[in-house]
Amino acid sequence: MEDGSAVAVLDRTVPKTVAPVRSRQQRVAHRLRLARADLFVATGYLSLAVLVLSGQWLNTNRGYLIKSGQDQTMWEWFFAVTAHKVANLENPLGTGLQNYPDGVNMMANTAMFGVGVPLTPVTLLFGPTVTFVLVLTLGLFGTAFAWYWLFSRELVTSKFAAAVGGVFCGFAPAMISHANAHPNFVLLALLPLIALQLIRITRSANTHKVRGASRSGLSGAGERSGGAEGGKNETPAPRTRRSEAEANKHSTRPERSGGQIKHSFILGLLISLQIALGEEPLLIFALSFGLFALVYYLHAPRTGLRALRGLTPTLLLAGVITVALTEIPLWWQFFGPQSYRSIDHGPMNNDLEALFQFPSESLGGMFQHGQNVAINPTEENSYFGWPLLLLVAMTTVFMWRERVVRAAALIIVSFTVLSLGANLMIGKHNTGISLPWKHLEDVPLLNSVLESRFTMAAIPAIAVILAMGTQRALEYWRISAVDWRPLAWFGALTLALLPLTPTILPVVQRPATPAFFADGTVRQYVSHGSVVIAPPPTPPDARALRWQTDADFQFPLAGGYFVGPTGTEKKGRYGPDDRPTASLLIRAQQANKVPVIDDAARAQALADLRYWQADVVVLPPTDNGDALRLTVDQLLGFPAQQVDGVWLWDVRGLLSA
Repeated sequence: MEDGSAVAVLDRTVPKTVAPVRSRQQRVAHRLRLARADLFVATGYLSLAVLVLSGQWLNTNRGYLIKSGQDQTMWEWFFAVTAHKVANLENPLGTGLQNYPDGVNMMANTAMFGVGVPLTPVTLLFGPTVTFVLVLTLGLFGTAFAWYWLFSRELVTSKFAAAVGGVFCGFAPAMISHANAHPNFVLLALLPLIALQLIRITRSANTHKVRGASRSGLSGAGERSGGAEGGKNETPAPRTRRSEAEANKHSTRPERSGGQIKHSFILGLLISLQIALGEEPLLIFALSFGLFALVYYLHAPRTGLRALRGLTPTLLLAGVITVALTEIPLWWQFFGPQSYRSIDHGPMNNDLEALFQFPSESLGGMFQHGQNVAINPTEENSYFGWPLLLLVAMTTVFMWRERVVRAAALIIVSFTVLSLGANLMIGKHNTGISLPWKHLEDVPLLNSVLESRFTMAAIPAIAVILAMGTQRALEYWRISAVDWRPLAWFGALTLALLPLTPTILPVVQRPATPAFFADGTVRQYVSHGSVVIAPPPTPPDARALRWQTDADFQFPLAGGYFVGPTGTEKKGRYGPDDRPTASLLIRAQQANKVPVIDDAARAQALADLRYWQADVVVLPPTDNGDALRLTVDQLLGFPAQQVDGVWLWDVRGLLSA
């Protein structure tokens, strides 16, 4: 029987040891110590998450994460509409409150029903901004702790080593960047739980496992990394004094169908919940975990095939359960009103320089950010910094014999290369060098992923290497207090992670909602039609969604910020289809000049207002407002009136004539 000590995980030259038999009282005390460690780690993660978002927490009334662009407004609207629908017992999967009269397919817009629905009371009582920042905070904390839980149960024996891996998973540069605006890429706590369930299914499905033999993270036992196969070989004390032969006989019995159904149901439920939180992270995780498992079993293909045969029935049943739980929302997403087949983002790749630079919201970024090569402030999906990449590379070389490390290293390399897009960019210069993504960017499902986000698959892979390196250093220290290697490791780890320490995300004061909406005056001007803002809201300016929320959704809006179909091919696009009048108003505002208005423009304006089923056109305080007001005056043929801080044109009589 192979040794199962933590020392053997890290250095196979260490003498083999056997775990001592503990009494019941000792086992209880041991569990309490572990629970205290878990609580301490959880408290640290939660405190850090609150600190990062403290600027928003201190001002949930008018505070706004400035780097979010218009995304915070969009997400707050999603949460607010979901709560409004649930409170009124209406279908939350679609709504006509923006993009009137066509509406919006909420399921196709990552509305995060998995948190929006259960947090309805929070949204109704405290407002959507509180829900938004709460989801972001719980996302950072929950993602970190869930990965810590997986690492501490299945990868390493040291809680500290697992905590190092967990903190990187939860607070990596990409996570902090997305915490400005994208809760669907921050709340990723279910992904490690899915991984844990897959490991447990693999373990239970392997009917050839022998109790006490070598156990490994994705092998038949699914335990911690180490031993002859790269897994931790723990030798647990049996609860009875039965012989090893009896234990082996028991362990080779096939799992009962009830256990298989239980595993399938848990896995199906976890996947269904993740679909309700975000499908794009789930797709990236599935691809990376599948590649990890493939590489992990390359050295022993027969073992891998045996595990796959045992795993397949449970996975198929889990798939059936997932479909049963999600078939209605998924049908609505892909075939319901305002659904679309794919969305063309255009090139959204990482620049090679981004891999080695420090993120903007970090200690390193405060002093040495380098050239700005990110897509936008919310998509700093790599920015690992050269010290961390150097440490990971060196650790991989020294621990190459560990197959978990080999698999993790391949994930880092593969998904980082995919994130670089179809052509290699260095310092915003297109080198013309073709990359693998060029052959994958038109593959269904993949064609809707921002390729820059593929580096997020490298985050848990890097964390695995950091956790295992920390475990090895601690074990060397346990053997010899004067060993220089632990000091070297922790010094290098500090130099790698300290520059990536996140700073508090910047928050500004958003302008107050115009009294016309906040005081409810708008209700006097809306019969059964829509409110048309001049110009209608678009992704670059979605403030009107906030005004609609503050007016308690008493009216629908023309235009908006969402993803919907366009053209006969039903390709997705951000914002509504261009209407001629909306485009004219946008040009007038940008040029700060009244365009030439002829009879054709006036006729088109009336046609567009009829299409929007408009009751009133509203011009709130905005840039170049005088040019907009005069333009609308000429389009409609009568001047605006000022009411509660806005200019408005009541067009109900005009359109009914």
